[in-house]
Amino acid sequence: MTRVDTAERVRGGPAPERDTGTRGTPQPRLRRSIRSLRGPGPWKRGLVSAALALALGLLLLLHGRITDRGGMGSLVETFLPWFGLGVPVLLVIALWRRSASATVALLLPVTAWLSLFGGLLGDRSRSGGDLTVVSHNVAAENPDPVGTARALADSGADVLALEEISEEARGTYEKELARAYPHHTVQGTVGLWSKLPLSHTRPVDTEQDVGPLGDSKPASAKLADNRALRTTVATDQGPLAVYVAHLGSVRVTSDGGFGTDTRNRNADAVTRALAAERSERVVLLGDLNGTEDDRAFDGLTSQLHSAHEEAGSGFGFSWPAKFPVARIDQILVRGVEAKRAWVLPETGSDHLPVGAAISW
Repeated sequence: MTRVDTAERVRGGPAPERDTGTRGTPQPRLRRSIRSLRGPGPWKRGLVSAALALALGLLLLLHGRITDRGGMGSLVETFLPWFGLGVPVLLVIALWRRSASATVALLLPVTAWLSLFGGLLGDRSRSGGDLTVVSHNVAAENPDPVGTARALADSGADVLALEEISEEARGTYEKELARAYPHHTVQGTVGLWSKLPLSHTRPVDTEQDVGPLGDSKPASAKLADNRALRTTVATDQGPLAVYVAHLGSVRVTSDGGFGTDTRNRNADAVTRALAAERSERVVLLGDLNGTEDDRAFDGLTSQLHSAHEEAGSGFGFSWPAKFPVARIDQILVRGVEAKRAWVLPETGSDHLPVGAAISW
């Protein structure tokens, strides 16, 4: 018996044969390396997610170049802040896919969104204020005009603007607000109540009723449906020109898309009225049926600036009242400084009231 036989007997079997061609090579590691070379790397994975991230960033940066045919541009700009929700969704997909390209591509929409709306995340309010103004679309179908009027009277506003006043509810608002506001004017469906004297009050033509039939109507006939006014409030710091406006509603239809024609025509008319205003101190209160990001208001925002963006907290969404997604109720100022701006609690309306404290 040889030594080999003895060794085999001791071990209980023949010695295993060795593959001299793969000596010292860890087989599992080699197979993993080969598979990794065949599969896409972190920069090649998730290219669709990367493309979507870049598209989102370009939409935020170039929203002003989106065609407004069918109101598409206005629709996008009305809800522009909400496009930021695409960032966390795409981030989760990028991490799940372990895609470096998709993760890096998200820098574009993040930077674009922060440049547009990052300033709205904090509290910009300051102490002080010489005059408090409040604006509220009270809704023509408001089931509780009494409660709405009393809540607004308790708001502490020195000047209170109401929009969408129905003929049936007008007397209720005048009665309930009379004690707190000795001075008021109602011009059609908009009104202003004030603790301070008013003068030089007049309706503002928003071109709501146009065409041959509208042009033939006398001013008295048009006044019933008037949607804007201008007045002067006598403050301790001097006269303040106050405008109240309720621009035309926008409608989404199957044939016309996002209909903004009436709203845009109204905005142009108010823009021209403000351009002709001689007072250096101006406040515009109202339901504009659009956000400041909407290109339709470029003429307005070039003359006045938002009290909420200057001195508010957060986005200040005001519509719809149950779950606000857009700030279409605005307080715009010129020649005065906004110290604080806020959204008031819900009333019987489908809009939330908005307020601001302004100073000279």
